Amino acid sequence: MSHALQGSLFGSGFEGAALGSLNGIRRTDLGRGAWVDVLPGWLSGSDEIFTRLVEDVPWHAEQRQMYDRVVAVPRLLCFYREGETLPHPLLTSARDALSAHYAAELGEPFRTAGLCYYRDGRDSVAWHGDTIGRGSSEDTMVAILSVGTARHLALRPRGGGESHRYPLGHGDLIVMGGSCQRTWEHAIPKTGKGVGPRISIQFRPRGVR
Repeated sequence: MSHALQGSLFGSGFEGAALGSLNGIRRTDLGRGAWVDVLPGWLSGSDEIFTRLVEDVPWHAEQRQMYDRVVAVPRLLCFYREGETLPHPLLTSARDALSAHYAAELGEPFRTAGLCYYRDGRDSVAWHGDTIGRGSSEDTMVAILSVGTARHLALRPRGGGESHRYPLGHGDLIVMGGSCQRTWEHAIPKTGKGVGPRISIQFRPRGVR
């Protein structure tokens, strides 16, 4: 499996991949108890990690029932359950750093990692909240680390209102917290532009999908 990635200057990996400090993360209050934290370029040398993940992760395609027909999910997937070894040591370090940083607010560590591989602009994910499990009734957090070409993660309040778009790639981090999964929806929209591939790594606490 091979897809071309146009490297970024800051994600070239010439000096190896490394995580930066989380002290510079910036929070946006979305209202109704929801918030997002954003930190561009948290992972330097991210193109190196992208290449390793493309080659080493056991990606698979899924199909879902859509009304009266079965359709292909427009992205490749892999899920690492609690206790499973992640496909790169830096992802373990990222999960541990996030758990330490948000310990006081979250009250528990991040335990699982879901990976999505968006091969080009035709791959996407529809509007949704991570409300399978505890996210449907409790405040929680979902932290997303992006490697590869930037794609827009869109956020909109449930029931209508002002939306937000965050271009995420090349080691960028976004954390959705508080009531965000219940009161907001997020998506990776399709695009007709010639965009390169992207992988997102979603860290979640136990019982949140």
